[in-house]
Amino acid sequence: MASIHHTTMTPTKLELLTGWLPKQSWYVGGAEAPELVKAGGFRLDDPEGAVGIEFMVVVDTTARDPAAYLVPMGYRGAALDSVPGEELIGTSEHGVLGTRWIYDGVHDPVVMAQLRALLRGMAVPQHQSRSDTPDTSVTVHGTGPDDAPHVQVNRVLRPVAAAPRRSSASLVAGWTWPDGTTARGVFAAVAPR
Repeated sequence: MASIHHTTMTPTKLELLTGWLPKQSWYVGGAEAPELVKAGGFRLDDPEGAVGIEFMVVVDTTARDPAAYLVPMGYRGAALDSVPGEELIGTSEHGVLGTRWIYDGVHDPVVMAQLRALLRGMAVPQHQSRSDTPDTSVTVHGTGPDDAPHVQVNRVLRPVAAAPRRSSASLVAGWTWPDGTTARGVFAAVAPR
């Protein structure tokens, strides 16, 4: 199980995402810089212990109707050669681990392998800010195939009233809006071939 280090990161994850998020094709905000707040998420463990894996929900509060975004991230101790540079969210100095290369998790092979394992019931979601603590609010509905399925990550989150009724696996988790109300939505799902 991953250990959470309660330390500093310079720049912070939110600072890095403020510059990175508006450049993404799926960003729905306006021309002004987003004002991001952390709204939820969870972690997964890398079986090798080398990559930090976090699924962070951030809410952009600049719009009249705030938008919630899911940003999977892979934290690494060195640059990934096999991933294009534009998939790098940025680098940050971690107070314990040193320089971290933070990648968009949908392009990090370890992050996606663990997401597929979670959808197959072979990984346990972990609390975002507590070490060795499963997050029981993160649920998988349906079943995922044993082979390497295509997984669709929902970048712009939409609240759902009930768990989806699907035969293929979907990952449901929650977040908190700036006004304190909570929502749950589909974070990822096995996509049909």
